[in-house]
Amino acid sequence: MGRRWATTGAMALVTAVASLALTTPAAAAEPPAVPAPVPAPAAPAPLPGDDPFNPSPPGANDWNCRPGAEHPNPVVLAHGLTANRGDNWGYIAPALEQRGYCVFALTYGQNPAVPAAFRGIGGLTAMEDSAREFGGFVDRVLAATGAKKVDIVGHSEGSLMPNYYIKFLGGAKHVDRYVGMTPLWDGTRLYGVDQLNRTARGLGLDPALAATLDPYCTSCRQFLRGSDFLKKMSSGGGPAVPGVTYTMIITRFDEVVIPYTSGLLDGARNIVLQRGCPTDVAEHIAVSYDPVTLQHIQNALDPAHAAPVRCVPFGPLSPLARR
Repeated sequence: MGRRWATTGAMALVTAVASLALTTPAAAAEPPAVPAPVPAPAAPAPLPGDDPFNPSPPGANDWNCRPGAEHPNPVVLAHGLTANRGDNWGYIAPALEQRGYCVFALTYGQNPAVPAAFRGIGGLTAMEDSAREFGGFVDRVLAATGAKKVDIVGHSEGSLMPNYYIKFLGGAKHVDRYVGMTPLWDGTRLYGVDQLNRTARGLGLDPALAATLDPYCTSCRQFLRGSDFLKKMSSGGGPAVPGVTYTMIITRFDEVVIPYTSGLLDGARNIVLQRGCPTDVAEHIAVSYDPVTLQHIQNALDPAHAAPVRCVPFGPLSPLARR
């Protein structure tokens, strides 16, 4: 699955760069799961005014949508690192739209410095900048729909970055519910990159890392455990902001967020998928096409009508996850 390798590859690139910096003088700068019985929607045709190279997912970005009394908050979707709005939300966006939500999705953090073949992916710029971009999109959604608040559903980087908007950019007054999939509030130790990064900084090699990696993926080192970004996010008593209702959805099979318990958030409802459904072996990317995850999202967005979650065997090799 392309996105799995792209996301893991981005973090592996951090390892390679950090290793290079440590050896360069400072002057040189499981078995397949049973397929889930949920049909995947067809690839969407671009909406009027949509970018044909970055199309909206089906069910999203109808700027004429007006929320009803049952679901008064529009849902804004935030994708993960090396993803975009189309590939991350092809399953969840139409499912929410079919339940009566006004759904909106953006591709944030695109970097014109990367090779042309990769300019359709997002999440590459500094998360502070992406949070400002995200906030502008929320403003547009509120203006178009007439709603007072939005609900957020984010995946990976999209489960972390929007909280910067909430906590530091005045977004708390605009957000009601916040659902994160495969979050990483305490960062990741993937491939030991966090230790390599700390060692490089201790040796005075941070400028070499910054000059080599940051122009292409400024956010990559921000995900590492102990990063300045994560320290700031946890300041003042923790990441959670009063007045926002948080739900975090975590998988024990996360191969990008290591350990997976980095996704636990004080003040949130933390859901580990396998506690309620041991046969759900969805990993970091596959959760965005996971029927069990979808049910948890629906319950989090509408707790007054929450339904028992039906356990469906699911994993990265199932047809939906390979899309």
